[in-house]
Amino acid sequence: MSETEDGGTELQLRELATLYCSSLFLPLHFHFSDTKPVKPNSNNISEMVCKFAKVCRLKSIGVFSSEIPNLPHFHRPICNETPLSENSNEEGKCYHQKVHPHPIEVPAKEKACAGLEVTRKIFDAVSALKLAYLQLQQAHIPYDPLKIVAADDLVVAELEKICKFKREYTQKHCKKARFNASRSAPLMAEIVAKEAQLGKLKSQNSAKDSEIVRLRRELLDLEIGNKNLTEKIKQISLEKRRAGVLSVTEFQDVFKAASKSIHDFAKPMISLMKASGWDLDRAASSVENGVVYSKRCDKKFAFEAYIARRMFHGVALISYDVSDIMKFDDPFDALMENPLSDFAKFSLAKYLLVVHPKMEESFFGNLDHRTFIMSGKHPRTEFYQLFAKMAKWVWVLLGSARSIDSSATLFSVNRGNVFSNLYMESVEEEKESAKLSDEERTTHKVQIMIMPGFKIGKMVVKSRVYVSKYSS
Repeated sequence: MSETEDGGTELQLRELATLYCSSLFLPLHFHFSDTKPVKPNSNNISEMVCKFAKVCRLKSIGVFSSEIPNLPHFHRPICNETPLSENSNEEGKCYHQKVHPHPIEVPAKEKACAGLEVTRKIFDAVSALKLAYLQLQQAHIPYDPLKIVAADDLVVAELEKICKFKREYTQKHCKKARFNASRSAPLMAEIVAKEAQLGKLKSQNSAKDSEIVRLRRELLDLEIGNKNLTEKIKQISLEKRRAGVLSVTEFQDVFKAASKSIHDFAKPMISLMKASGWDLDRAASSVENGVVYSKRCDKKFAFEAYIARRMFHGVALISYDVSDIMKFDDPFDALMENPLSDFAKFSLAKYLLVVHPKMEESFFGNLDHRTFIMSGKHPRTEFYQLFAKMAKWVWVLLGSARSIDSSATLFSVNRGNVFSNLYMESVEEEKESAKLSDEERTTHKVQIMIMPGFKIGKMVVKSRVYVSKYSS
């Protein structure tokens, strides 16, 4: 090492290395026969110690792993935060700054490799320093000035390597600190803004959760209320059906329903007759011969009258419970639930009476309906279901009359009778444009009785008739 501006630098470094190494290893006791070692004065020693403290803060490091368990010194800085020389301005800028490590987006493998590389460099540098010192020790026994100088230069060189590594490390982290500081300000501002927004969103979410809980409670209350109302409605409806027909007004409603059901069954029956090739004029004449029709389409009333006569044929007004039938919206369900009930027997008997075998065979090409019914069963066909609806209302009508009034009677109107507004209702008068005048009532007479009438107490339920100009 060449002489520097400070004349005793080389000597001081050597003594400094000796002093440092004596703190690392066991004290050396050299016996010099010819030459005495250089002994620095106390002032120089204290000054060198101060300089050495500024350069490095190294702890005792062994060469073998047993001497350095877990290598704790690898995770500590080699040099302190003061510059090697007081004239080093660049390093001094960073020594009074706190270096905060910031995460850098480096893959895990690259981070691990970089850490291992730094660790390896530190370990090699310190191990080389110790090895140089060992060579310095060996040069003293036996005492060899040339070897001592060479070993001393080697120690100084290794110390310079460590200080260089320290300077590079400090410069690198100062740059990172400045770079991270420039990035951290906007990032921190953004983090604060995001945290404020997050707090607002959490508050809104909490409010929404409270609203959801409230609405769920309301929904549950409404569902419970609806369930209770449904049960009440069912109970009231069941009570009404069990009560049956208890007033004349309700009986009139049942009478209209029965009349409508006969009309609804006659329509598909006429359609089937047309499709089967029946002569409807001849069929109407065979049912009601010599009737004078105002319009050709009025012949449908002849078929309705035929069905009504068959449904009311041979029946007697007796009081019986109709609540079992009234509780079913679809009478076919009542037939399926109790196929041997009085209503079921009534339906089977009236079907055989209304639908002639030749008629059924022409409709369906077979007598399967008839065969099925004669065995006591009810066919699940659309035609029979329409018939079951008609049978239900006729059955309820017949059973309700005597339930309201034990002396209730059923009356019929003969063909040719003068139209009486007291006991009769013209099917043509159901249309506003077809109402009869007083003069027409005297000249028009009954042609067909479509529905019989009922007398319940003082109340008369009018018979439905078809009237036109009478022809003998």
